[in-house]
Amino acid sequence: MGLATTLDRIHAQVKTRKGFRYFAIFNRIGLAAGFFPAGFVKIMGERFTDLSNNHPMGHYLEALSRTGFYYPFIGVLQVSAALLLLIPRTATLGALIYFPIILNICILSIAVRFEGSWVSSPLMVLANLYLLCWDYDKLKYIFPWNKMPVQSN
Repeated sequence: MGLATTLDRIHAQVKTRKGFRYFAIFNRIGLAAGFFPAGFVKIMGERFTDLSNNHPMGHYLEALSRTGFYYPFIGVLQVSAALLLLIPRTATLGALIYFPIILNICILSIAVRFEGSWVSSPLMVLANLYLLCWDYDKLKYIFPWNKMPVQSN
């Protein structure tokens, strides 16, 4: 049995369980709730936190808030990802947009030793990975072990 077949079988079994479905819904709502306030603050052009510039994360956020259109652009992406996660038909796209943003936040938090999100950002990455795995059936064709059949003319 190949890897693709095994993953398809496991995914099909997981998708039939109500608990896993409810957990996916919980993750979508939780992740959206995490990005709405952060995104709106950025769209409004205000600083996300009041950390002093003596802290490495404070330096980073101060510089980020002074980048001009880039700072509100990140906010628009955060709010867009949050909205897309809340709509069942667009939840996969929301998870795809959400992932690089939260992964960047997680790595940055660890790199600058920011205690404020040492727990929350890795948990958000894991929740997002869960959602991406939940939608494996929609995403499986991008992986090298899943080839779409080619139809010849």
